[in-house]
Amino acid sequence: MSSTVELTKENFDQLVTENEFVLIDFWASWCGPCRQFAPVYEKAAQENPDLVFGKVDTEAQPELAAAFGISSIPTLMIVRDQVAVFAQPGALPARVFADLIDQARKLDMDEVRKSIAAQQQEQPQEQPQQQ
Repeated sequence: MSSTVELTKENFDQLVTENEFVLIDFWASWCGPCRQFAPVYEKAAQENPDLVFGKVDTEAQPELAAAFGISSIPTLMIVRDQVAVFAQPGALPARVFADLIDQARKLDMDEVRKSIAAQQQEQPQEQPQQQ
């Protein structure tokens, strides 16, 4: 049985909203590095049954890929509390991936949210144009 969930535009929001820790593998069947990373991802899913491991087939779900600005695959994204805390293209070796999951587990999400809020405050707000 697969421990990964196939993500579609229909179930994506619900899955990310209802789970505090979601890993997402953006992939396509024609992509060699994606196929090499698949067993690494699957094994990590089996080793971390408390986390949600999702896969987005960029061919079948172009809207999702576009929504996240995915330009190269595989791209791995980690979402905690509906915040993308990691997003990087490229297949990861198993050891690096395991280490990444550990680091993401240890993140203090209050700190992450504070730093995101600070970054958003630094960006000048667009003023609506007066007619």
